[in-house]
Amino acid sequence: MKKRIVALDIMLVVLSISCIALGIALAVVKPVFLIPVAVLILLVFLGVYLNIRLFRRKMTKLLHGTQTTETQAGYAALKIPVLVLSGGRIAWYNDAFRDDLLGGEDTMLLPVGKVLPGFMCELAKEKNGQNFEFGSRRYTVYGSGVEIGDGLFVAYFVDNTQLKWQAGEYLATRPSVLMIALDTYDEILKELKESERTRIIGAVENALDQFIGTTTGFLRRVSTSRYLAVVEERHMHEIVQNRFSILDTVRGIGDENAAVTLSIGVGRLAPTLQEGYEMAVQALDMALGRGGDQAAVKSKEGFDFYGGVSRSVEKRSKVKSRIIAAALKDLIAQSSDVLIMGHKSSDLDAVGASIGMLRFCRICRKPACIVVNEERSLAANLIEEFRKAGRGTDFISPDDAVDAMDANTLVIIVDTHVKYLLECAPLYERAKNVVVIDHHRKCVGHIDNSVIFYHEPYASSASELVSELLQYLDTDKENRLQPLEAQALLAGIMLDTRNFALHTGVRTFEAAAYLRRMGAQTQEVKKLFNSSFEDYAYKAQLVTDAEIYMGCAVVFADNLPEEMSVVIPQAANDLLTINGVQASFVAVDTGTQITISARSMGEVNVQVIMEALGGGGHLTMAGAQLKNCTLEDAKHRLLDAIADYRENRRKAEAMKNNTNGK
Repeated sequence: MKKRIVALDIMLVVLSISCIALGIALAVVKPVFLIPVAVLILLVFLGVYLNIRLFRRKMTKLLHGTQTTETQAGYAALKIPVLVLSGGRIAWYNDAFRDDLLGGEDTMLLPVGKVLPGFMCELAKEKNGQNFEFGSRRYTVYGSGVEIGDGLFVAYFVDNTQLKWQAGEYLATRPSVLMIALDTYDEILKELKESERTRIIGAVENALDQFIGTTTGFLRRVSTSRYLAVVEERHMHEIVQNRFSILDTVRGIGDENAAVTLSIGVGRLAPTLQEGYEMAVQALDMALGRGGDQAAVKSKEGFDFYGGVSRSVEKRSKVKSRIIAAALKDLIAQSSDVLIMGHKSSDLDAVGASIGMLRFCRICRKPACIVVNEERSLAANLIEEFRKAGRGTDFISPDDAVDAMDANTLVIIVDTHVKYLLECAPLYERAKNVVVIDHHRKCVGHIDNSVIFYHEPYASSASELVSELLQYLDTDKENRLQPLEAQALLAGIMLDTRNFALHTGVRTFEAAAYLRRMGAQTQEVKKLFNSSFEDYAYKAQLVTDAEIYMGCAVVFADNLPEEMSVVIPQAANDLLTINGVQASFVAVDTGTQITISARSMGEVNVQVIMEALGGGGHLTMAGAQLKNCTLEDAKHRLLDAIADYRENRRKAEAMKNNTNGK
């Protein structure tokens, strides 16, 4: 039927074109007939249009008439709109379809895409149908049949406008809980004069009132430095789109003598208010664990982070260190033995902190060993020094450690808090009691079942934290920290601070002074950083191959032996000495994975960039390991991550400028 109708349309069009052509030829031969020909052409167009339209109406009446099949009659009786397609054209529809979607007009035999833009048969055939909007109404369309060819496709239009509006309102009004902490209160603002502190807190509260005041939510102060807010999801979406502009607003309130920053934890789209509050508390803990001055949003999909452009504020009080030392001493006393490990490809900080904890255990008179894969360690020089001193038995391989542990073995993890980065994951999985000591900013997937979780992102290194813990133990002269051990801890501090140039605080130098008193020799520590001529040559080649991309030095190499992995972070450090380089990224294919080492001077948060690749670290020092990935893919992913970071910072700066302009 459809083919015959199309053939008739074509025939009418051909005849019309022929008449028009003859009329034009006549007008050319005899111009006196120009006006009559023009009138004739107009009449032909009008006649063809009206005849085709009349024909389609008659066809519609015929199809909607009494001479119909039982199936067609059944469709016609339905109160919901029904549409029948043949080869993508409208073959039939019931009265409900014509009245509700066509406004009483007839559009028989026209392409469905022309009448219903956006309608797709393949989506309508899915189990959940196709969500379809037409005019002011919203439908779910369910279909069955053949989309192409001569077969028929039947589509049912279920009008659920009211239901979808209510569902949208339900989602838009879901409460999001915000826990807001003034994270510089105890360390900075508390030390100010009462009048100055009151002025700053007043300015912060005014900014928060304006921030929440633009929503339908509310804000309440729950302690001297913490606030609770609840806002609807529609406004939470806008807040996230603006990347928590309140962080920039509050940061601008302080000055050099009184830095003011916020940490925000958000529980989003929780089933209940109680769960939303618990999610907000977890998110705030994550934001604080990452150094503060940022927002962490927790939802069913996981965590999202915004901000984090400031350095962590150093905590001056050592009360927590004393409490942790006492608790750790009691826990060690209850254990049969202790196994200590760091992260994969352990560096001087991981091994140095492990050596410090080894001394801690021996002061507590408990047997202990350091678990390390010496073949992949970046601290081979330090381990070799201990072997020369007759202390090779202090180190044990991961396989031997798993065999040696029992139910009462305590596992101490240093310089990492992420499960997949552990030197020996089975050791952690089998351990009943676990202790974590780390300084890296908190990452998603962190160890959450530890007995003691000593995590201080303000600290320069894990070695600094361990050095402080050792000072709270009562020791005799024979059992105190040995010079070689003190040098190992000092090497760890020097590595992560780049010889005390970055990420240092008062407590960093106090820890270094303590280690110096314990006999650490700086010239001996310096030797631990020495490398072979071959290592130096590879490092120089990496630096030579660097390119500048958006203010960052980037290197991609595929010819570095796996045993030369130690030069990767060294090359990243050396690239920072080049003028105009704000951050450096060295990506090397070691044969088993792509190892990326990232460094910055603080202007670029390399932690955020590495997290986009599944890694993590610190504001100025981070890394990532990409498995099942080619070097070319790693290059695209890294450059995209840098570009996204730059774009997000540009948007944040533009928003900050707009806010200040207002």
